[in-house]
Amino acid sequence: MDVRLRPSRRMDVVQLLGANVRRYRKLAGMSQEELSLESGMKRSYVSDLERGTRNPSVRALGRLADALGVEPSELLQLKGEKSETGGSKQETHP
Repeated sequence: MDVRLRPSRRMDVVQLLGANVRRYRKLAGMSQEELSLESGMKRSYVSDLERGTRNPSVRALGRLADALGVEPSELLQLKGEKSETGGSKQETHP
């Protein structure tokens, strides 16, 4: 069974993480400097993450999620995808 992601259908996971970090940071009204201070990372590292040029460790993912007030899984999901906890960033109404 081939479970690889198709590049044409899915964003690279590192780029997806970066886009989500930027989105949640902006939603929180934080600057890169503020996020870096809250997560204990250098501002240049946060910038590199948001541009998708750094591949963070699982520990770094957890620190970012804590600083942003979200679950780590939220940083790895496409916008609107349901998380394992049942939540979704886009609400649907019947």
